[in-house]
Amino acid sequence: MEKIPVPYTRTVYDTCYRNECYTVCRPCYKTCYRDVCYTVRKPCYRTCYRTVTCRVRKPCYRTCYRDVSYTVCKPCYKTCYRDVCYTVRKPCYRTCYRDICVTQYRTVTDTCYRDVCYTVCKPITETRCVDVQCGEWKTVSEYIPGPVVERCVQDPGKFVWDPNNCCCVYDPGACRTVKVQCPGRTVCRRVWCPKVVQKQVTCTRYVNEVKRCRVPYTVCRQVPYTVTKRVPYTTCTWTCETRTRRVPYTTCTMVRECRTKRIPYTTCTWREECVTRQVPYTTCTWTCETRTKRIPYTTCTMVRETRTRRVPYCVPRTVCETRYVTRCKRVPRTVVVKKTRCVPKVVCRQVPVDPCCPVDPCCPADPGCAAPVTCAAPDACHGEG
Repeated sequence: MEKIPVPYTRTVYDTCYRNECYTVCRPCYKTCYRDVCYTVRKPCYRTCYRTVTCRVRKPCYRTCYRDVSYTVCKPCYKTCYRDVCYTVRKPCYRTCYRDICVTQYRTVTDTCYRDVCYTVCKPITETRCVDVQCGEWKTVSEYIPGPVVERCVQDPGKFVWDPNNCCCVYDPGACRTVKVQCPGRTVCRRVWCPKVVQKQVTCTRYVNEVKRCRVPYTVCRQVPYTVTKRVPYTTCTWTCETRTRRVPYTTCTMVRECRTKRIPYTTCTWREECVTRQVPYTTCTWTCETRTKRIPYTTCTMVRETRTRRVPYCVPRTVCETRYVTRCKRVPRTVVVKKTRCVPKVVCRQVPVDPCCPVDPCCPADPGCAAPVTCAAPDACHGEG
């Protein structure tokens, strides 16, 4: 085996890019509204009255009296007197005299002097700055919410089949109480806004000044002296004395007495009477009312749009090179080679379609369809390039 240089030429490809314009179809969705009229049935209630005559039994009461005799025991009182002896003690008073010595006092007055301090207020005038509280009134608007009241609201009724009358009977809804906020009101009130202002004020203050003076005062003293005087006194002796007095007492005897009284009693008799009264009843009539509502729907329009993309392409160029080739003995042999190729296959799948939309998903939707259009195969409709 030997290596032999062999010159050869090979082609090399360089990748370059160019700008290429292509057109695509872009869907543009827009929400529109249409007015739809529909008819509803509205019940209309009316209260009527019918006259009903009926016979009633009315009680008639009467008060009667009967005489009843009864016996009562009546007490009879009598006042009597009896003589009672009793003993009393009678005091006997006598006045006597005795001499006693009594100490009495007479008042003697002496004049003395003492130093007294007193305070005199001396005025001093000064000027100083003081803070004066003042302000002004401002009008402020304040919103006061209304009260919350309870209101009776009746739920809508419904028709119920009545098997007895073989017809539909209207069953009114239940009444319930809800709380409703009443409208509020705006109140204007005056508010005092205070402020402080400095002001020059002339004030007079008094300074205490202490002075002394000599003040006379009187001193009273008691001087004792002895006096003899005759004092009377009373002596008491008791003597017994017998007296008689008449004491009243009451005796009671029961005397029977017959009396008569009238006792009332009530009798009742029934009489028939015709009474007429008004009985209310409710009638219901149905009225048709036409209403209008707005239903939204989406429209789709395809807008063509030009885009630019970079497309790669290959540029060939020739390159000269030298390589060494080793010569060897070639022996033919059989080699098994397996190759794989891609075969296109058609696959079918189910795609949900809105019944109100057109069959072709790439076309604009019906203006009456409310659902948006979904394209099942965008590549087939738009394409690329």
